[in-house]
Amino acid sequence: MTKPATGVSVEAQNFNWLVARFAQNTAGAIAAITVSADGLLIAMSSELTRQNADRLAAISSAMLGLANGVSDSHPMGHPDKIIIEMERGYLLVCTISMGASLGVLASKDAGLGTIAYEMAMFANRASAVLTPQLIEELRTHAGV
Repeated sequence: MTKPATGVSVEAQNFNWLVARFAQNTAGAIAAITVSADGLLIAMSSELTRQNADRLAAISSAMLGLANGVSDSHPMGHPDKIIIEMERGYLLVCTISMGASLGVLASKDAGLGTIAYEMAMFANRASAVLTPQLIEELRTHAGV
């Protein structure tokens, strides 16, 4: 692994860039985060402060845990997307891989189908590069 001057690998920097790019280029998206399986922030878009990103990571992880609990109790399959509707927007959460998930804050006028599609595309791309080693590095350097 190549290490730039900051001590963060190129792979970690690229992953952070992907998350930031997702939030910037997806119509209706306000911010995006990625979360490790244990609920810790691993990457965030620049629209969030670290404190708010950490809080959103915990909430996203809890929502995925609740959805998996429903899945365990009722034979409806594993959760694909969790959507929370609020007065002025949405929180959407999906699994990237067994080790991570993606959380997206979206505006109320966002096209949920479009955001869900973009989340699925992101998850497909990210799952190919998101190794346990990279997740661990991202947990240490989240938001870099």
